[in-house]
Amino acid sequence: MKKKIKVEIDRGSGFCRGVIRAIRKAERELSDTDNLYCLGDIVHNSEEVSRLNRRGLQTIDHDQLKQLRNTTVLFRAHGEPPETYKIARENNINIIDASCNVVLGLQQKIKRAHEEYPDAQIVIFGKKGHAEVVGLEGQIGYSAIVVENEQDLSKLDFSRRVILFSQTTKSLNEFKSIVEHIKNKLQSGVDFQYYDTICRQVSNRIPELKEFAARYDMIVFVSGKNSSNGKVLFEVCRSVNPNTVFVSSIGDLEPQKIMQASSVGICGATSTPVWLMEAIKENIENY
Repeated sequence: MKKKIKVEIDRGSGFCRGVIRAIRKAERELSDTDNLYCLGDIVHNSEEVSRLNRRGLQTIDHDQLKQLRNTTVLFRAHGEPPETYKIARENNINIIDASCNVVLGLQQKIKRAHEEYPDAQIVIFGKKGHAEVVGLEGQIGYSAIVVENEQDLSKLDFSRRVILFSQTTKSLNEFKSIVEHIKNKLQSGVDFQYYDTICRQVSNRIPELKEFAARYDMIVFVSGKNSSNGKVLFEVCRSVNPNTVFVSSIGDLEPQKIMQASSVGICGATSTPVWLMEAIKENIENY
């Protein structure tokens, strides 16, 4: 007799508002045209990127953008630095701007802080080279100090004013830890301002995800390998349920391992499409 595995998808998992908005804009444009350029992967999920590629979305990089003329390009949710808009204007490129409102707000905060305190060290807690972080750095001529961990704080001069921001998809607990380390290292009397700029769609999901992960024998966490948010939420699940596996597609599933569980919970990042989690659920149920 076949063993029946209980399989459920976390209702809170799936695209955040910013990603939904970007994909809807792309699909709307592709309903009228066979080809649309997107600057960088529209979302850090290769399965969703492939789906939209089949509909005519063509991913380009910044060097390719410079070669384009008189066409339409979608800017994804991660946000762009000012020079990208300048290139688009000079090349008569029509922009479909899907930049996330939360990210745009953070860009403006960093810009204002730099204008108000030009001698301060603007510090961004985030992943160096990440599209969002590059857009944030570009607001102030790439003069910000990007720190990924406590070791990177050695880049700071603790005798000078520090203003700290965070990439929107970072861990709230890690941000708080960075704040405490800076406080402990600053020389007496030095001004320190810090702003929790983490998206609440990310941080608010953590308690719910912990509760979800604890209910099952095994957790299948679905995410693109390049998703910063995915890495954070995967570790959240694994901290509660050590029997948590990371998969990017159906091909990553290990049937023999999964069949040892009597219940499986499926969840994912804010860049994980619901259709992919549903396909993985169906695949597991067919075991």
